[in-house]
Amino acid sequence: MEKITSFLMFQDDNAEEAMNYYTSLIEDSQITSIVRYGPNESGKEGTVIQATFTLKGQEFMCIDSNVKHQFSFTPSFSIFVTCDTEEELDNLYDKLIEGGQALMPLGDYGFSKKFGWLNDRFGVSWQLNLPK
Repeated sequence: MEKITSFLMFQDDNAEEAMNYYTSLIEDSQITSIVRYGPNESGKEGTVIQATFTLKGQEFMCIDSNVKHQFSFTPSFSIFVTCDTEEELDNLYDKLIEGGQALMPLGDYGFSKKFGWLNDRFGVSWQLNLPK
């Protein structure tokens, strides 16, 4: 076994937009590779066949699915972010919630100083935590 990587499948041809958005929000993050569909291939030309990106050193892989499925992202799998400051947590939450939905609004739930859980505008679930 070489390695294990989290994988995100986007159904609305927005994998590249999501990667650009996520890497712009979290420092020390970058898109590391993108392979796009060309003309006369099975997916829409220019969409992502496969791409990789890192968020704070954690690698993710993603695609634009050219097959429409009866499922999408679920909050039972989320990206868990441990923040260093309340300002960092608030800023990230405010940006990720735009066009998304709160699952657990920012608050003190007893297990950390501050915590929030949301689905972003792409449907990806995030847990943002400020430890005690």
